[in-house]
Amino acid sequence: MLILKRIAGLASLTVLAFLIHGYHPYAEDAEIYLPGVLKILNPTLFPLNAEFFSQHAGNTLYPNLIAASVKLSHLSLPWVAFLWQIASIFLLLAATWRLAAVLFEEEEARWAAAALMATLLTLPVAGTALYIFDQYLNPRNLAAFAALFAVESVLRHKYGALALWLLFAAAVHPLMASFAIAFCIWLMVLDRYPLPFLGFGAVLPFGVTLDPPPRAYHEVALRQSYFYLLRWEWYEWIGLIAPIILFWLAARWARRREMRNLELVSRAMVPFILLAAVSALVLSIPARFEALARLEPLRCLALTYMLLIVIGAGLLSRLLRNRLQLSLVLLVPLGIGMYFEQRALFPASAHIEWPWARPRNPWAQAFEWIRANTPVDALFALNPDHMNLPGEDENGFRARAERSMLADMVKDKGAASMFPPLATQWWEQVQDAKNFQHLQKADFDRLRQKYGVSWVVVQQPGLAGIDCPYENSAVRVCRID
Repeated sequence: MLILKRIAGLASLTVLAFLIHGYHPYAEDAEIYLPGVLKILNPTLFPLNAEFFSQHAGNTLYPNLIAASVKLSHLSLPWVAFLWQIASIFLLLAATWRLAAVLFEEEEARWAAAALMATLLTLPVAGTALYIFDQYLNPRNLAAFAALFAVESVLRHKYGALALWLLFAAAVHPLMASFAIAFCIWLMVLDRYPLPFLGFGAVLPFGVTLDPPPRAYHEVALRQSYFYLLRWEWYEWIGLIAPIILFWLAARWARRREMRNLELVSRAMVPFILLAAVSALVLSIPARFEALARLEPLRCLALTYMLLIVIGAGLLSRLLRNRLQLSLVLLVPLGIGMYFEQRALFPASAHIEWPWARPRNPWAQAFEWIRANTPVDALFALNPDHMNLPGEDENGFRARAERSMLADMVKDKGAASMFPPLATQWWEQVQDAKNFQHLQKADFDRLRQKYGVSWVVVQQPGLAGIDCPYENSAVRVCRID
């Protein structure tokens, strides 16, 4: 009965988190990860430029896992992604609850941790360009709950479970798993040998080469400011420094109260963050380290923020013993704020894009028309910066339209930043399509001759002299003959 009550409570928080943060299955990095799944399910898709997502897909079992889920369940991919997203939120909250149970004796602290995590899922992580948990399914979400379960397993000395969770995390997202692996090793060392100073850096993400990058890589690096600590904004630095201070204070507080696990985790995190910060600083300064900055040691802050939420909520529950106080003072204002922040991020889309519903966003509507009405081998040209245009709401073209396109300035730039051999190809294509809004039919003919572009998506009012079989209030979809 107690377990059923706990499951019901976590399920309720899962629904609450879903309602606060929304669901946008084709947004942002879904453009990187979803095409890999689609390619497995239908190998005829993306005959051109697939390398801009296949490099990521080839270094993780995530697309295989989701594709296998589609095949085994006989459900459509939108439904499978939706159910995996719900399950991932539930598992993250379950991991939060279990970790809090190891750190705090009070039942209230455990539920406070789970509730605060549910409220802050889409909290930005300093200057890393990450959220704690994304509004769409991706391998980082799966690695997030696995990391918390792994830390909990270390504290319970359940090393078999630890190995399984870390293996799962490494299989779906090697880079994010590397931070969890490093921190868990560090925890085990500190648990056995309570040394005052020691730390571990992140291991290299699988499949990332250290070969000298091509000259075009510099153009990628200029546009990836979050790789370089010295380019962070001042408020992003606060997001780095504040956790160090807070964990140090938590460790001192826990030591005085003989809360060993809480002290251990808090004390371990201080040098862990410091070492990552020093590593990031070193990689930010010399020009010859420009390509190494893609290792992003400060992405360890994603794990840091999750642990900070667990510990912070537990401590606040002690301060605000009354659940109503905790809700009114903290959870309700934060939940409202996070909801409106998400609405501001995706103003032209439904807050929750249900798998059975037609999209409200006109760009998404055009992409779905393309999926249903254009040849599978068609190559599209769009504004390279289309995901950043007002009203586009960062809808991924490949993910939603299931068609090939020329490289863009948003997500394909990210692929080129992580895999430098792609930089030359990326730079050439985005340069050929620059000033896209001013291109004329002759320019599109040039793209057709050079790359085989057969269709374009242009913003209204479009361009005279070309056949556009689809249009809506935002865009026109035109054939290049």
